[in-house]
Amino acid sequence: MKPVFIALDFVDAPNALKFLEPFKDVKPLAVKVGMELFYREGASIIRALRNQNIDVFLDLKLHDIPHTVQQAAKQIGQLDVQFATVHSLGGSEMIKAARRGLEEGADQAGVDSPQLLAVTQLTSTSEEQLHDEELVPVSMEKSVSHLAKMASQSGADGVISSALENNMIHQAVSDEFKCINPGIRLPSNSVDDQKRVVTPTKAFELNTSGIVVGRSITQSEDPVQTYKDIYNAVNGGIK
Repeated sequence: MKPVFIALDFVDAPNALKFLEPFKDVKPLAVKVGMELFYREGASIIRALRNQNIDVFLDLKLHDIPHTVQQAAKQIGQLDVQFATVHSLGGSEMIKAARRGLEEGADQAGVDSPQLLAVTQLTSTSEEQLHDEELVPVSMEKSVSHLAKMASQSGADGVISSALENNMIHQAVSDEFKCINPGIRLPSNSVDDQKRVVTPTKAFELNTSGIVVGRSITQSEDPVQTYKDIYNAVNGGIK
């Protein structure tokens, strides 16, 4: 089944854990912990979530010299999270270093190594920004395809990408290479600061490997039912 990661974009652990209380009987359940929450709470929030058997996608987007990334990934590998991220723009040696670090840390802790996902281009990045601010001369599609292929060759299990790019990435790499998609909104939702967005049903049609959903769930009047509806939609209407 394709996971739906609830983005826990809360300022602290009490708010995040309170939000999750109604989900105690919901299985499977997976969440994304990003920079804001992790930098506030550190490893304690990961332990609290794993104690509830919640799968954790720790999204810190590591991007530094290979040695630094390897040492940071080694710490992440010990946390028993299921997914971790790096920026593909850090290059092949950095991605390889992240893989080594995750495996070293997991081995030390006696847990499974997290799957490694590489960010290609942020879903908040437009084609104009790519050219005018980053001075990248190729198209968004060509940039994403190239970065995904390089990430795969460097040991990544998948990428974080717009669902609109899934089929292109699968063609460039393989059908087994994971495409985890943020930028998901329900038809009634605002797109906020995202540029390349799709609905959960469209993500399913575009062969997603899993999606990340934040405000559509966390700001819903009935978060549990909204989560279930989105989970069903992204898994092809399975009840």
